Amino acid sequence: MKDTIDAKDVMAGVVGLGLMGCSITTCLLMAGHTVIAVAPVAADLLHAAKRITDHLTRSKEEGLIDQNPEFYFSRLTITEDYSLLQPCGLVIECTLESIDIKKVVYGKIEAVISADAILTSNTSAIPISILQLETTYPERFFGLHWAEPSHTTRFLEIICGDKSDVARGEYLYTLSHNWGKEPTLVRKDIRGFITNRIMYAMYREAISMVENGYATVEDVDRACRNNAGYWMTLVGVFRWMDLTGVPAYHTVMKDLFPTLTNNTEVPALIDDIVKAGGKGVANAHGFYKYTPEEAKLWEETFTEFSYEIRRLALKYPADIVQQKLQAMADKKEPPATNG
Repeated sequence: MKDTIDAKDVMAGVVGLGLMGCSITTCLLMAGHTVIAVAPVAADLLHAAKRITDHLTRSKEEGLIDQNPEFYFSRLTITEDYSLLQPCGLVIECTLESIDIKKVVYGKIEAVISADAILTSNTSAIPISILQLETTYPERFFGLHWAEPSHTTRFLEIICGDKSDVARGEYLYTLSHNWGKEPTLVRKDIRGFITNRIMYAMYREAISMVENGYATVEDVDRACRNNAGYWMTLVGVFRWMDLTGVPAYHTVMKDLFPTLTNNTEVPALIDDIVKAGGKGVANAHGFYKYTPEEAKLWEETFTEFSYEIRRLALKYPADIVQQKLQAMADKKEPPATNG
């Protein structure tokens, strides 16, 4: 296994050009890949080029890249033609969370790519071990779970299914460092992977507290923003407990855990919103009430924040302490002498 892989040597395909597919495409272009972007839904062709252009333009303004969008578009093909995926060494599927839809898409992809190309899914909900059963070569199938916006965030989960070749997972792990990620390789498949299992436990408890009258939506958001939101960019939950005293958490867990919700049904609070057609800021109907102008401003503000928090986060990479220790060791090392 190489220590590094040049992205320019790997042609990549993205199938599905919604919000996530467009930001993943942007990320791959920024890393140096030539990208074939396939739109399974014709309507996506109306928006994909503009979304990717906007991402690249803003990334240039923010100093993430040093070329204009035209430079990257010279390595991008946006199409409805699956046959153009034939030379791709990596294909990322970003379609709707439906096994039936994904099965059809995988059939179209595998009909044209080589047997040694890697096929992945950006699913956040369906176990990889289930999806890979819908493929011809399950050993080359993996999950690549991204966070939006994919071209600014450090997050990436690489998930092995039961039949995945772990060596190819390690290849993806190495390759993904080109994408500005601090990836995790999930070697044993589990529904929701790492972050979604943690986050959905938090979502469930947050909704339960609102539904039972302990706090408002605004209260819960404010508490999360100013507590976990304060430290999670630097450390995860285990390092946080180390930093702030493990015994205190042990004491609280004994009394608190029995009181947390373990409801297995979708809560009415979110169910009612979705049944009424609510999508959040996308159509100004979510947990909060928005005017169209306010919803648009929230989208713009989130984009602005994603670049700003990236700048701060990059000052504190996962190995920041190791870097400091190495710098200290280098200072202590005696100068070499001739003799």
